[in-house]
Amino acid sequence: MASITTLRSTIAAALTDNTKYSVFSYPPATPIANSVIVSPADPYLTPNNNQYSTIAPLANFKITILVPLLDNQGNLAGIEDDIVRVFQLLAASSISFQVNAVSAPAILNAPTGDLLTCDIAVSTLTEWS
Repeated sequence: MASITTLRSTIAAALTDNTKYSVFSYPPATPIANSVIVSPADPYLTPNNNQYSTIAPLANFKITILVPLLDNQGNLAGIEDDIVRVFQLLAASSISFQVNAVSAPAILNAPTGDLLTCDIAVSTLTEWS
């Protein structure tokens, strides 16, 4: 089990695929195409029992996938390919995840251009350290 203080960077490292996209363990100032961003979800931490610090909290994250919008069909094939890759890398990691949902693709108007984006909600048990 990874600690809360290093968990985002541990997840980002597990999702690294330099041939497909850039990975950020925090929301970058300017979102870019072909990237994956690991950020806290709301709620971020769900304590299982607030009386005992030895019981592991549940940490909730949002994994955001960004691809270029491209055309009227968007870039559905591109974002679907990245979703599959993220799932493969999550499954291959040493962290036990619960994948809660994948949002429908949406358009994001960013300073770098129009992007197609979706979020994958994941949860994992962590440590109070």
